[in-house]
Amino acid sequence: MAVPKRKTSKKVRDQRRTHKKLHVPGLVECSNCGEPTKPHHVCKSCGHYGEKQVVEQ
Repeated sequence: MAVPKRKTSKKVRDQRRTHKKLHVPGLVECSNCGEPTKPHHVCKSCGHYGEKQVVEQ
């Protein structure tokens, strides 16, 4: 069984355990108005989903 030669410092241990990562949400262009929107969501500016008017603005 493998045995560590040295103690892992708190800094190294905590850096490995972190899950705080920034990510940029993927945006697509609305097919109706051209505004950036999230994929598979209704456009906030015009109310279209795909080619259909879903929400009255």
